Amino acid sequence: MAGLGYLFYPWGFVLQAFALVHLIRRRADTYWYFIIFFGGFLGAAAYIVVEVLPDADLLRGVFQGFGRRSRIKVVEMAILDNPSAANYEELGELYWDQKQYTKAREAFNHSIAVRSDSVHAFYRRGLCALELGDFAAAVPDLEHAVRADRKHDSYRTAALLAHAYAKTGQSDTAAAWFAEAAQYSTTSETMYNYACFLRAQNRTEEACRWAQKILDKKRTLPRYLKRIERPWFRKAAALQKELNPG
Repeated sequence: MAGLGYLFYPWGFVLQAFALVHLIRRRADTYWYFIIFFGGFLGAAAYIVVEVLPDADLLRGVFQGFGRRSRIKVVEMAILDNPSAANYEELGELYWDQKQYTKAREAFNHSIAVRSDSVHAFYRRGLCALELGDFAAAVPDLEHAVRADRKHDSYRTAALLAHAYAKTGQSDTAAAWFAEAAQYSTTSETMYNYACFLRAQNRTEEACRWAQKILDKKRTLPRYLKRIERPWFRKAAALQKELNPG
């Protein structure tokens, strides 16, 4: 065992440090702290296999980012010769993927000005407005999308329209749209926004129930989806704590 410990030193400490840094940043389940601290090299190795290696797939987004930036330059040059709605819409999508929402909205503005028959362009412009906190501007774009297709984006559009109505003080309209969207949409985003709306309406018991629905997903979701849903789990848990401070 002494010889084996010699092989692990000092890499066991390095591995533990790496695992702890990743754990803190990713906010994984707290039981991993005990496994890493008391399991030493093996505990850290187990954490890396279970939690870190599956996240390596996220690195793909980093490399895709380089490709998107190159594509943005290509499309911007193409627009100089051909300022078509399709080119502007593609540019808006690229900026959206880069989380440059102001530039994305401007690109969708140009696309709609050239041709106003793309429901997707209106929808994306509405999403940009939501990300920028401009809820009043998001309402007409999302209304346009749901008029074209009430089930648009698997009822996500309807749920986001309800959220925009709520943020602009149109509570009765928001309640009606939330009630409809929540029947069909099972996304954590919809559930969380609905719970927040219910809390604002002092419907505490209902808000707790919808927040709990998000947390209940932990029991059935596969591990890779749990990692994706983790931010919503944290938000739902914080909301539950706020609603039930005792």
